[in-house]
Order: sequence, then C-alpha cells, then structure tokens
Amino acid sequence: MKNLIKILSLLFLIGACNSNETTEKKSVDFESFKLIERVEPPNWWSGMKTLDLQLLVYGSEINDLVPRINNSNIKLKSIKKTKNQNYLFLDILISENSNPDNVEIDFYRDNILVDRYNFEIKKRKENSENIEGFTTSDVMYLITPDRFANGDLSNDDIEEMRERPNRDDIWGLHGGDIQGVINNLDYINEMGFTTVWLNPVLENNMERASYHGYSTTDYYKIDPRFGTNELFRDLGLKSKDMGIKLVMDMIPNHCGSFHWFFLDPPMDNWFNNQNEYKRTSHRRQTVQDIYASEIDKKEHADGWFVETMPDLNQKNPIVSKYLIQNAIWWTEYAGLAGIRVDTYPYSDKDFMTDWTYALMNEYPNLNIVGEEWADTPTIISYWQRGKVNHDGYVSYLPTLMDFPLQMSFNESLTDGFRYGMGFSKPYRSLASDFLYPNPNNLLVFPDNHDMSRFFTQVNKDIDLFKMGIVFYSTIRGIPQFYYGTEIIMSPDEKSPGNHGLVRTEFPGGWPDHNKNAFTGKNLTADEKDIQKFFKKLLNWRKNNKIIHDGKLIQFAPKDEVYSYFRILDEKMVWVILNRNNSSKTLKIKRFAELISEKKLAYDFLNDKKISLEDDITVEKKSALILEIE
Repeated sequence: MKNLIKILSLLFLIGACNSNETTEKKSVDFESFKLIERVEPPNWWSGMKTLDLQLLVYGSEINDLVPRINNSNIKLKSIKKTKNQNYLFLDILISENSNPDNVEIDFYRDNILVDRYNFEIKKRKENSENIEGFTTSDVMYLITPDRFANGDLSNDDIEEMRERPNRDDIWGLHGGDIQGVINNLDYINEMGFTTVWLNPVLENNMERASYHGYSTTDYYKIDPRFGTNELFRDLGLKSKDMGIKLVMDMIPNHCGSFHWFFLDPPMDNWFNNQNEYKRTSHRRQTVQDIYASEIDKKEHADGWFVETMPDLNQKNPIVSKYLIQNAIWWTEYAGLAGIRVDTYPYSDKDFMTDWTYALMNEYPNLNIVGEEWADTPTIISYWQRGKVNHDGYVSYLPTLMDFPLQMSFNESLTDGFRYGMGFSKPYRSLASDFLYPNPNNLLVFPDNHDMSRFFTQVNKDIDLFKMGIVFYSTIRGIPQFYYGTEIIMSPDEKSPGNHGLVRTEFPGGWPDHNKNAFTGKNLTADEKDIQKFFKKLLNWRKNNKIIHDGKLIQFAPKDEVYSYFRILDEKMVWVILNRNNSSKTLKIKRFAELISEKKLAYDFLNDKKISLEDDITVEKKSALILEIE
C-alpha cells in the first residue's frame, strides 16, 4: 500500500512539473483518495483554558506525511512519530484570542498535498465554563440505557456491530436507548429526580454482553444502538431545559479488547501488559498501604480488570493527554453537569490527579464522583479533594460513592439485634466523617447496577424498604437511586446480585410490556404505593434547603431506634427510624439540647402535627420525618 501511494505521489509530481504548476499547489481528490481515517479530538472550542492540545492522527502508513498548518489561530508545535507507521501525534497550540474557524491541516508527501483535515474551532456556548455540577440539592437517577426504555426501534440491530439483539438473554442487548430516556424526561422530573446518571453510552462494539457499555471501543462516538453524538447532546440540552442535570459514566482505566487502538496499538507501551494478559490482583489497599511491596502495587494497578478490558498505561504521557482531552471534550460537547468515574483506584493515581485537576480547572463548578468500592472511610477519604494524606498524595476529586455507609446501613436493616449490630453500624460509619474533607459531598445510595436490588437486600420487606428510602433521602450527602427502585423492582430475588437480572427492563419501556410504570398501568397496589411515596418524598426534598445544607447531629441508637437532626438557621428536620417489630417510645427529654423550646412538629409522612412536649411513639418498622421551626 505504501509503495502504491509513493508511485501515485510521483505521478502527481511529474504531472505538476509538466504543467508548470508548483508542487505545493497540486493535490489529490481528498474524498476519493482518503489517507487520514481519524483525528482525535475531532474539534475544539475557542475561549477554553485548555488550548495546548495533542491530536492523534490515524491512517494506513501515514507517519511519513508532513503536516502543515497555515492559520493564525493554531500553531503546530511539534510532530511525534511512533513505531507504528499508522500514527502521527501533533502538538498544537490554539491562540487564546482565536475565533471560530475551520482550520485546514494539510498533509504532504514529497511536497505533494495528499490529504487535508478540517479541524473546526467551534464557538463555545455562552457561560459553559460555569456549568453547575450536581450538588446536595440534587437526587440522582441511575439508568442502564439498554434496559430503561426503547425509544427508537430502528437502531436495535446495527449490521456492522458484532452483537445481535436478544431480549430473551439476560446478558444480551434489549434495545433501550437515549431516545427512550428523552421520551421519559417528564416522568423523571415529576418523580422528583433532578440528575440523570447514564451507565456508559460510548461505542461498545464487543461480541458479548455489550449492553452494559463498560468496554469502550471508540472514545469519541456514542454507540449507534443508543443513538448518535448529536442525540446525546440533545439529551443534555433537553434535560437542562427541565432543570435536570446530566452525568456521564467514564472509564479512563481500560477500554474494550475490540477498540481500534487495541487492535492496532500506537506503541509498545500504550497498554499495561500489552503482549500478555495479566488480571489485576484487585488489592486496592496497596495504594494507601505504607507497607505495600512494589510488586503488589504493580499487580493491582497494571493488571487488566478482565480479559476483554485491556488496561491503559496512563503513565505514558501521550495516553494520559489523550484521556484528559477526551473527558474535557465530552463535558464541553454535551454540557455535562458531572462525571462518574468507573474503577477509580485501578487507574494510575498520579494520572487521576492530572485528570481531575484538568477538568476542575476548566470547569470549577463541575462535580466528579469516583467509584472506590471499599468498606471503610479510611480508604474512601484518601481520594477526596482537600484530604491531607499520609504519603503527600494530592487529589482533586470532589465526590466519592459512600460504600461504607451503604454497606453498614443496608446490613443494619436485616442483621441481628445483638450488641454492635443494627443501627450501630451506620452510626459508627457516620462517626468517621471527620476523615473526609467534605462528607456532605459524598454520593449515598441503597444500591446500583453492580449489586443486588435494594428490595431484594431487605428481603422484600416494604416497611424496611421505606425506612431505607427515608434514610438515603435525608442523611448528609447526595442521594442516588437506581431506575426501578421507585416501584420496588427486585428481579434478582432468586439470584441476588446477578447483573443480568439486576439490570432488567423497566416496565413500560417496550411496546410489548403489559405493565407500564410510566403510566401506572397494571402496577400492583404496593408498586403504586411506593411510587407515590417516592414522588412525595423526593419532591419535598427538592426544595428543602435544610436537607441540602443543614448540619447533621445524630443521637446514638438505643433499643434499635436511631435518630438524627438536620439543622439550618432556626429550622430543623428530625428523622427517627425504628427497626423493631414493635412500637417504641422516645423520651423527649433526651433531645432537650435541640428542642427544649419547641412545642410542635409537623409529621411530614403522616401529614399531621404532633406535640414536642410529650414523649414520641414510633410505630414498628417505620420512619418519621418531623419538621420543626
């Protein structure tokens, strides 16, 4: 192929000489003779802080091409060539005063213009640098797009994709998509959710179980079975118009084994263990362990998550810059309010400092939440921005998923009544909040796409389930609920934690469903009751600054009754949880330090006033939310 190109170039050169034209002006028909297959990022924006870019240029045997830019808006600083002749990396600098422009990047071979890429500098959306991230005022709705709603039946089966749809297979493609989310934004809004987190939507062209999205095969392309880049951007715009924020799931740690740059790596160290699959040890504690051996650290951080997810070598500065630019590109393109980072502690920790810093520097009000699946705040807190760590490590990650609280509280609802069990667990977890620079910015949740459904975890006990929803809606932090929790979905009851079942179809999301949670059609009485309960609670929370910003004061559990206050200015919300199988009476004098001068409270869930001068009775397996002024 390369020899053919050189022969053609020579013929063009001879033709140019015979016609007395300069070789600089003679060019091929770019559309019929395309050499450059990809340029990433494909464009940028004027007015960004990030203007020093690295362009990945890909095509068959192109590294002998000479790129030239003749434009005052962009300076070509340097050209990097790799062992793989299919790549060029261009370091460019966009002018701080650049205007929107189509910048021609010309590629020459032997002084013959053989290809051209129009790199567009787009006009930045007004005030886009001040994107408001998700905050404690929000409630997040987590959606697995393939299983939520099929809004476009025409994209269910895409011929060039490796996997065919199969709704009978719990691990197969079911057809849910971005259009399905757009079609049901009204439902999401009416329920009281203010933020949508989508499991990954980038192209995931794998042979099996591609529905979940965690094996990216193109970092700049929405999976065509979910929609298009433009449709994803429309989702962001339409969500914003309704007051709903959009969070994108990103995976900088690894890609899919069918990613085009895994099949044709730019260099020998683009991936860790590039020529030999080695699975990660999953020893995440080696990151913080002061006694950890170097081999243990390496086996954790450099190992692959699974064989179909090759581990990106983020210590390679070219890989690092590629991933940082990609995250900024999607944030700007789609107007994201936040990013959820998968497998956070599996990435190179110094790279994650650079990655989060670059994003937060570009978008100071953005929020980013990292997944660190650990059971202790000592590990989780290490990663939060502002933490002064024992090893001097500096992080810029604002938010983490609060797995310690999730584990301790959920266990407390169903374990025994022995000493140290029950509500003592979440009480102790919250007592460790001093370890976090900002505990209020943690993401709290009863379940997600990687674990057993919450209704399954509480053994389908509706009273305990409601108690849990009250807790996660009123405790400090940012609540997140998985789609279907609002109608007590528990498809994994016979196989708890089975991912294919956990991520089941949402009722009403497909035309052939007999049950429809969007309209209420054929929902059971319990499902309707819980949906109504959610709607009332979350819409109450939506405008309740006491819950958003109030100080938390907890009272140690006694007789398996646990209570806490949220306090802002002169107003309070008192939450009381009783997990006993019998009613319990609280002696009001125990809480005198906060309510000694208060006479009345409003029982929000039961819609009635109660006296604060008398002891309070809490019914068995129930929660109270008392508003006090």
